[in-house]
Amino acid sequence: WQEKRFEGVQGSPQFENSNLGEGWSLKLDEQGEIHFLTDGEIFGWDKAQIRRRPRLKKEEPESPYLDLAIDELVVHIDHGIGIFKGLVKREIEGVEREFLQIAYGGDDQLYVPVHQADRITRYVGSRGDMPQLSRLGGAEWRTVKSKVRKAVEAIAEDLLELYAQRETVKGHAFELDGAWQKELEASFPYMETDDQVRVIAEVKADMEAKRPMDRLVCGDAGYGKTEVALRAAFKAVMDGKQVAMLVPTTVLAQQHYETFRQRLAAFPVRLEMLSRFRTPQEQRQIIVELDQGELDIVIGTHRLIQSDVNFKDLGLLIIDEEQRFGVSHKEYLKKMRTEVDVLTMTATPIPRTLYMALTGVRDISTISTPPEERLPVVTHVGPYSPDLVRQAVLRELDRGGQIFFVHNRVQTIGAMQARLNNLIPEARISIAHGQMKESDLAQRMQAFNRGEIDILLSTTIIESGLDIPNANTLIIDRADTFGLSQLYQLRGRVGRGAQRAYAYFFKHGNHDGTEESRQRLDTIAEYTQLGAGFSVAMRDLEIRGAGDLLGMRQHGLISAVGFHLYTRLLTKAVEDLRKSGSLGAEHAAAQISLYHPIINVDLPHEVGIPEAYVPDKGMRLKLYRRLADIYDMSEINALEAEFIDRFGVLPEETTNLLFQLKVKVLAEKAGLTSIAREGNRLAMRFPEPAGGRQSIQEAAGALRGSGSKRRAIWIGEIDQGEWKEELLDTLNTLASSAPR
Repeated sequence: WQEKRFEGVQGSPQFENSNLGEGWSLKLDEQGEIHFLTDGEIFGWDKAQIRRRPRLKKEEPESPYLDLAIDELVVHIDHGIGIFKGLVKREIEGVEREFLQIAYGGDDQLYVPVHQADRITRYVGSRGDMPQLSRLGGAEWRTVKSKVRKAVEAIAEDLLELYAQRETVKGHAFELDGAWQKELEASFPYMETDDQVRVIAEVKADMEAKRPMDRLVCGDAGYGKTEVALRAAFKAVMDGKQVAMLVPTTVLAQQHYETFRQRLAAFPVRLEMLSRFRTPQEQRQIIVELDQGELDIVIGTHRLIQSDVNFKDLGLLIIDEEQRFGVSHKEYLKKMRTEVDVLTMTATPIPRTLYMALTGVRDISTISTPPEERLPVVTHVGPYSPDLVRQAVLRELDRGGQIFFVHNRVQTIGAMQARLNNLIPEARISIAHGQMKESDLAQRMQAFNRGEIDILLSTTIIESGLDIPNANTLIIDRADTFGLSQLYQLRGRVGRGAQRAYAYFFKHGNHDGTEESRQRLDTIAEYTQLGAGFSVAMRDLEIRGAGDLLGMRQHGLISAVGFHLYTRLLTKAVEDLRKSGSLGAEHAAAQISLYHPIINVDLPHEVGIPEAYVPDKGMRLKLYRRLADIYDMSEINALEAEFIDRFGVLPEETTNLLFQLKVKVLAEKAGLTSIAREGNRLAMRFPEPAGGRQSIQEAAGALRGSGSKRRAIWIGEIDQGEWKEELLDTLNTLASSAPR
């Protein structure tokens, strides 16, 4: 800085385009004072870190919940329930290929080509039900599947009726984003991830639609769900509507309140919190202001859904961690879903919520991209060890961090504090639980947030949403008594910054606990990768069983064919009813998730991912499963580029595999059931009866060198080597001629 920069500045502000962490005041001799103000002081927000470029790719995008574990039960859509034995190589007609091996009853073995991996799913049944293995070649599985298919038709009508009611209910269509909305979003002090941008766009599109929004946002702790909620809330307020945000704990309500207040400080938005942290007199005043429309946003706990709370013009309800609310609360909230826009957020959706999202009755958005610099949490599972506790605490204290210690029994939490004081006398320990006075609990949480407490000894009151970046070690006593969703949520309290975090899940030292508790702890130890919340929810569904999701009539159906195939059959039944129009014209707008039919594509070339290209067998299996679930040309092209980026130049077999995927996508659009070699030609077959078959046959007959018969179209001379181009040309013609 040069002295001339200060000449003539008295009484007239000057602006500098530069980077400054925070403002300050500078006293000058005989020249008065100069005040430096950054955008943080002017607009009310702090830029916590510089914006960074988004990551070009995820390190390992394969979804763990798609994994097939060796010796676990699986379901093949055509052959039934068997035991997965892994990837094996077999030589067929002089060509060595890779197959997925499944063992069935009576020592039967099935070898599934890798490009048909989408026909196999993990078996998820109802709790305690162990299915009988199917036998290959018999009619038993076809009979079971046929019975389930007929039974789900009635359930499909109920689902479609429910969805159609959503479509016909008139909601408030919010206006497009205004200048203030863009200003708020520009003030976000981080770089939005690609998933965040997509989910925010989906939420806004729902809010701008005429029907009420009912969207579930699933994302790990710290992945940006709160920012999605904040932007949606601000959008509603800018359109003159009130917003209610319902959270499960007072601690989380306080944290959300502080976040919203900081981000919205520069805008004329009235914000309040309704929880135990407010005195009875303050609560009464807030309720009056809500009823009179003087408050724009209220963040509250269960107090928010009591009968004396009324809104003048509620436009948006945000529910954080829906699984933490009881049945009576959900019944109350269900009434609101038909009237206002509802945004639900969770890291681990409960089975019923997951089921409703998978079948399309509720819209779902996932945020799976981790924030920049986020590291997986190092997880330990084992019997309680005082030496290990002391070692973990001292390591965290040595690097200036803090510790969460979860002991979920209020009656004995004082005794645990005494044990910890004896074990780690150098640590400052304080207790926090829900039965404390509101003022005491608030003071201790604030003291921990300020770094005045080293170990916060608490119950599960810290489970949801708490964000203290300096706390990076979590210790849980008797973790075998917690639910899987609880364990995952608690682990999300640490590792929210760039530092490596540690989580210790201690079980009872004298016995192993129940089979379910062992499975829960094994799962939390296995799923340590970033963004595993959805996978943990699927695993929780497997451990607890799908159970009674919409009524007892589904219990036996799910046990008979497994949850995944049941869901697939149900979505197909819903789609068939929607297309047939049998439920009336008013249901035509219902858009249930599309069911992708099984199409057999077996082309005369070697396909696969060679071991020399991807040596790890587990990774190859994940990639095969991921490839089999692709139904879009752009995804195939993107995946080809990703393969080259991750593993190098594509070998011929993998190029052929991607070509086969493109053929499968076009075959589905054309309405075909199979494409396979018959002699020296390729036969493309379609179902009987097939709507629009005549137009397809005419289109095929018009192609040079193509012929057609009753249920098949033959093309190509395989030994001439030009069949690929002819196949693609024919499929494109058939796809463009197929009825929509």
